[in-house]
Amino acid sequence: MKPTRDLHGRRLWLMGHTPQGEPEPLPPGAMLADWRQAAPRRIDALLQRALRLPCGGWFVIGAAAAVSRRPLAAVVDGQELVLWRDARGVLHAAPDRCPHLGARWSEAEPADAAGRLSCPWHGLQLDPGRPCVPLLPTFDDGVLAWVRLPGETPSGRPALPARPDSGVATVYRVEGRCEPREVLENRLDPWHGAHYHRHSFARLRLLDEDDHGLTVRVAFRAWRQLAVEVDARFHCLDARCIVMTIVDGEGRGSVVETHATPVAPGRTAVVEAVVAQSGRAGFRLLARMAPILRALIRRSGARLWTEDIAYCERRYALRLADTGAAPRRCLPAAARSVARNRQCLPSTGAHPSGVSAHAGSEPCARADGNPHVRTAPPRPRRRRYDQARQVWHAFRPPNRDPRRPQSS
Repeated sequence: MKPTRDLHGRRLWLMGHTPQGEPEPLPPGAMLADWRQAAPRRIDALLQRALRLPCGGWFVIGAAAAVSRRPLAAVVDGQELVLWRDARGVLHAAPDRCPHLGARWSEAEPADAAGRLSCPWHGLQLDPGRPCVPLLPTFDDGVLAWVRLPGETPSGRPALPARPDSGVATVYRVEGRCEPREVLENRLDPWHGAHYHRHSFARLRLLDEDDHGLTVRVAFRAWRQLAVEVDARFHCLDARCIVMTIVDGEGRGSVVETHATPVAPGRTAVVEAVVAQSGRAGFRLLARMAPILRALIRRSGARLWTEDIAYCERRYALRLADTGAAPRRCLPAAARSVARNRQCLPSTGAHPSGVSAHAGSEPCARADGNPHVRTAPPRPRRRRYDQARQVWHAFRPPNRDPRRPQSS
């Protein structure tokens, strides 16, 4: 083990295979703070390059193992779909609507030996050989299930990263109020990890940056002060997928694929596939107990994505507030406060915090007739505080006047 310090100066012990070679030492004063390195222009430049990549019309549904002969309902880009397999394991997909009276195919019984689904209302059969509704192109890469929808320039198959041959694959799915661009933006900002995810990341340093992605040296916490340091490469495969590949250190060749599948306007499903491998004998023994290893990976991913979804939702709400593209009731309280403050400023002014005012906004009218003096919006009371006040007023003892005689 190698003793060192984390980003916040606490003691840290590095274990396992460390990356070969030390990064070039920086001269004094050259190491910028993380908030300076994570410059909005820098992240936005990487994001704009990623958003220009073609997707071929392919969307990730979820884990390939989750689709069986029992029909599975899914919503992708506002379209209701049904997925199922036939007796040979071939993946099929179709609109989740019977052409007769609109029943859901996903509520049917499991497919028969020929892969046919029977409508739960009147028994109309959906035969993959002679379908009564048009089937959608599908792809099964062994880890994830894909479907291709019209609307984009189609490609024969989705873009896939290089995965290890003998790895343990785990898939985790979570939804949030955001769009795919916020998911990519979150992954293209690795500097937030050592601050926002202190329980999982100890420190991080940027090694290389180019037009295709970032290479960082990051220390993952294994248990409290024990950590594993690796070199990881972040790069985007298309406008809805970003991949982290461990290029050096413990678990070299392992990949973490983050796919953003739009569900509805303003709502996105994040499907993350982790394919882990290691040359250690202990990992081969642990791979035999794959369910336990997958449970540990899911637990770690769930904790990270609970926080990252909050990151994405916050960025999405602020982007809508900046553009004025959403009604105020659809924004969180913090975003509504930002929008309200900007609308109360003149169109040529600036917010006291340094954020420019919304162009073209009308000044806030006041009772004294001066529209250019902004009044501070009322501070919203917290829900728990209001509930506590209600309980106190309901159960507090009655006020007793000492000048009034009390009846026994």
